Amino acid sequence: MYSCLIWQLNLLVATKVGEEGLDIQTCCLVVRFDLPETVASFIQSRGRARMPQSEYAFLVESGNQKELDLIEHFKKGEDQMKEEIASRTTSATLVDFQERIYKVDSTGATISSGSSISLLHHYCSKLPHDEFFNPKPQFFYFDDAEGTVCHIILPSNAPTHQIVSSPMSSLEAAKKDACLKACKELHELGALNNYLLVDQNNENEGSVEDFSDLDSCDDENLRRELHEMFIPAALRKAWTKVENPVHLNLYFIKFCPNPVDRLYKEFGLFVKAPLPGEAEKMKLNLRLARGRSVTTELVPSGVAMFDNDEISLAEKFQQMFLKVILDRSEFIPDYVPLGELDGCNLSTSTFYLLLPVIMVECKDTISVDWNLVRKCLSSPIFRTPKDAGDGKIPHLNKQLQLANGPRSVNDVVNSLVYAPCKDTFFFVSEVVQEKNGYSSFKDSKTHIDHYIDTFGICLSYPDQPLLKAKQLFCLGNLLRKKGYTESRDKEEHFVELPPEICQLKVIGFSKDIGSSLSLLPSIMHRLESLLVAIELKKRFSDSFPEGAEVTADRVLEALTTERCNERFSLERLEVLGDAFLKFAVGRHLFLLHDALDEGQLTRMRSNLVNNSNLFKLATMSNLQVYIRDQSFEPREFFTLGRTCPVICTKETEMSIHSPHELSVTNGAKAEVRCNKCHHWLHKKTIADVVEALVGAFIVDSGFKAATAFLKWIGIQVDFNASQVSKICAASTNFIPLASQMDIAALENSLGYAFSHKGLLIQAFVHPSYNSLSGGCYQRLEFLGDAVLDYLITSYLYSVYPNLKPGQLTDLRSISVNNNTFADIAVYRSFHKHIICDSTALCESMMKYANFIGTSASDKGQVEGPRCPKALGDLVESCVGAILLDTGFNLNCVWEIMISFLDLSMSLSRLQINPIREIRELCQSYNWDLQFTSSKKDEMFLVEAKVTGKDISETSCATNTNKNAAIRMASQQICARLKFYYLAKKSPFYAGILAWLAPLSLAQGYKSKCKSLEEVLKYRKMEAKLIGYDETSPDVTEPQLIRFDDLKVQEPPASDCNLTLHPITEVAKICKSSGIHVKCPPSPFKVPVLQPTTVTEDDDYKADSQSTGGSCKGSARSQLYEICAANCWKPPLFDCCKETGASHLKEFTFKVVVEIEEASNMILECYGEPRAKKKDAAEDAAEAALWYLRHEGYLRDKILF
Repeated sequence: MYSCLIWQLNLLVATKVGEEGLDIQTCCLVVRFDLPETVASFIQSRGRARMPQSEYAFLVESGNQKELDLIEHFKKGEDQMKEEIASRTTSATLVDFQERIYKVDSTGATISSGSSISLLHHYCSKLPHDEFFNPKPQFFYFDDAEGTVCHIILPSNAPTHQIVSSPMSSLEAAKKDACLKACKELHELGALNNYLLVDQNNENEGSVEDFSDLDSCDDENLRRELHEMFIPAALRKAWTKVENPVHLNLYFIKFCPNPVDRLYKEFGLFVKAPLPGEAEKMKLNLRLARGRSVTTELVPSGVAMFDNDEISLAEKFQQMFLKVILDRSEFIPDYVPLGELDGCNLSTSTFYLLLPVIMVECKDTISVDWNLVRKCLSSPIFRTPKDAGDGKIPHLNKQLQLANGPRSVNDVVNSLVYAPCKDTFFFVSEVVQEKNGYSSFKDSKTHIDHYIDTFGICLSYPDQPLLKAKQLFCLGNLLRKKGYTESRDKEEHFVELPPEICQLKVIGFSKDIGSSLSLLPSIMHRLESLLVAIELKKRFSDSFPEGAEVTADRVLEALTTERCNERFSLERLEVLGDAFLKFAVGRHLFLLHDALDEGQLTRMRSNLVNNSNLFKLATMSNLQVYIRDQSFEPREFFTLGRTCPVICTKETEMSIHSPHELSVTNGAKAEVRCNKCHHWLHKKTIADVVEALVGAFIVDSGFKAATAFLKWIGIQVDFNASQVSKICAASTNFIPLASQMDIAALENSLGYAFSHKGLLIQAFVHPSYNSLSGGCYQRLEFLGDAVLDYLITSYLYSVYPNLKPGQLTDLRSISVNNNTFADIAVYRSFHKHIICDSTALCESMMKYANFIGTSASDKGQVEGPRCPKALGDLVESCVGAILLDTGFNLNCVWEIMISFLDLSMSLSRLQINPIREIRELCQSYNWDLQFTSSKKDEMFLVEAKVTGKDISETSCATNTNKNAAIRMASQQICARLKFYYLAKKSPFYAGILAWLAPLSLAQGYKSKCKSLEEVLKYRKMEAKLIGYDETSPDVTEPQLIRFDDLKVQEPPASDCNLTLHPITEVAKICKSSGIHVKCPPSPFKVPVLQPTTVTEDDDYKADSQSTGGSCKGSARSQLYEICAANCWKPPLFDCCKETGASHLKEFTFKVVVEIEEASNMILECYGEPRAKKKDAAEDAAEAALWYLRHEGYLRDKILF
């Protein structure tokens, strides 16, 4: 399907099962091989032809009248449907021919008042919810003088809380009007997208676009692309024959072996362009076989001059030794041509020379060892047979008889020879004068007997002394991860060879030269990778100043994947970068979209940080060319002197790099290497590099540099102080709930005193509580989850530097999960302070809290209750509240996080991800692991199967969630395979194993890798908050009123010049205005909800829904909103009196308001007689407003 959509295919073959799922807009032909069985099948398959003027064809058996009749039946049925549709009329009665609509100009999306009802219900159903909270709109209706008014109360986690319709002629019309207003407001707030839909795109795209490695797609080629690798400029610059002399920059290669028992010939690197500062002194530790190592270092040594002849000699020498170490089969013949190298050869991508050098200590200079170069190149093998015949005959007293003739002893010693009978090349170290062919060989045989028995060779010159020789090495990758498990050899391994079985190949090519040459390809491979990282760093620093703060070594780490099999990779940086990206993007969206709920913020963040988007942004910035994703293969080491034989062009690119035609090396598939360095990259790998680069900036520089990099790549994560202050100021809306919780006790438990108490209160408001003007803890939970994820990742990254990325992820998932946070919430008694309207939730939390408080022995006897998610949410929302209150000061939150989480307690229940565990176990023993799944009746059946040498195990599991079923099956099969290992440790398990053996339930295998528990036993490092270098904005504004002044209290006498009166006095004052107050018999003072005072903003329009906020519009609408804002019952209007003749009739209205803060207090206000009912109701409403304003419930002006 994907290939067809991107024009890679133009023909699909599908069974009838695919009829309903194929949606290809450009399909212009559908051919049915089998006739449809039903009209529905006919319609479905014909509907696949999407293009106008498309064709639909049947393949019919010749002469089969039955099939022809069936087709005719389908055609008649289609004509009948068309006719019915064309003449269709509706029996529905149109009540309102002028139904109101709302249209989005940018997209043309339109919604009518009728369809807005279902849209509003659909929107509420998509709000975050759980078993204790089912979000849905509530509708209230009130009779008005002009008609019926509908009042909608939306769930607490919606961006707007109350919607009031205009007076309408009926209940249904009022409901439609209110719903249309609600949809319009939700769109304006961003809760509905420009298509007037609930934006949930990522739920459908994630399985395809996010490149998940758990459920890999069937076609590997859809998940990877062919990209060209970047070649650093420092190695691309060539010299020409026009230059004379040629000036090359010299870098001495210093070798420091461990132990110091081998000789290494000094070598130098010569390049046209000078190396960058971070590369010119590159140090590298190379690990050899059997626990040996060599530390190498580049030492800048000035500039060397070469004339044309010297350049020619140097190029031939490099060509020669590359053939020796990489293409030694070319040295088997008697003649090896060394041709002139063309510096402009397109098949050569790098230009440098590696030459032997000598150090003149007295002059402190380094120069090329031209004597050695000329001696090697003077070897007979490099001369044509004619030229070789003209050579001088060696002196008879200093010669050895070799297989290819007599040679001088001086030429043979410290040279390269070839033994055809062994098909092996050797370095000759010395002549063993005391031994010859008659000397004993291993099992008391002589060398003469050994060569007769083994090779059928009779030595013709047994009296010749033997040659002490060392076998030519097989060039290997010395950058690989290796352990020091092998024992170290004390001495080099030599063999003794009769001279007559050896052919002299290269004179002067000694073993110390070979020792150095065995290291050079690995050194140059690392240098090339480092230069790539340096150029990428330069690109960063040229684009944004913070780019210069990251080191090239860290950039290289971020560019190197695990496939390179080196001693470092991007994975740890990726984990850190992923956590920061989640936090930074989440923070940015939280502050930017203050009206979006937690679910929308999560989806929006996912769309920005998922692998699909990171891959797109990375390729737009061309980051993929810098990625190192292949292990160094010495046979693919190409440079000047050894050109790549595969020439790649645009025309031959796909044929050379066919994804189905991979070469095989040592039993493993390997990609073809071309002169343009193309390689296949997984899309997820490219996305991982982006996260790793984020981690690199954090480790080496900090948040500011990481933020600058994200901005450069196209992800905005910055914020400003005004955004934080605005949200902190808005939290005062939760102050009326202060009496429902013990704020001092909570602050004491948290170890932090809030400047904005409303944030702390909001952190404990469950979405089921809807008695305030909206709002709950879910947005704070979103923020707290993101910051906790980063803080704990930072903790683990710094404390356990040797932790593998997979183990780091496992440990993080243990620390950042709902069950862990729920235990913390119970320990801190958070559940006692939650504000909710769900009895079931309270009971569930108390039940879980009681279970947590029981002893460990009692817990083991009963199954524990289900952990309510709300408990863990409280911890995350508290952290989010603290983060906001401190102005995003992570240092403060870090200290609180450390006090929150006793990670040592969590380690007692360590459990590695079972999917990763079984995969690592299979990798350790080279087993094949397969997961197969099927779905039936909303249940997934997953079978895990492990096959290998002498093993075959399967395990099945079912679950409503596919991933959960995979985890269960993995856990079961892993337990079976590991059980035998326990039997080796304990007789108890051995007895069980003996009982289980006939059932094949236990095989007994253990992963060769160290377990997570074993790794954590190592020494811990100091915990550090990595990278935080931001300046926190000051959100404690002096204009904000103190918390004590925001509590429910009676106003002071000086406050707005208002005076409190007993109820009897209030009644007298109100009597002249038609205001009556019904009150309890005892004296009572009217309590006042003190309005919130915050800083003034001229651009702000007062929100009519805020408690005590100033209202606009009619007095009646103001009164409705005042009641809603204070959570009172809606006002009741009643026409209590009609006077006058029919043509001079006047109406008197009363309004009844129940003030819930005063027990049993009911306010009745009567208006003056009016000719219109509307005016009469308005007059009564004005009287009620006068009273409420007089008593402090409404201020004339509220500053926000």
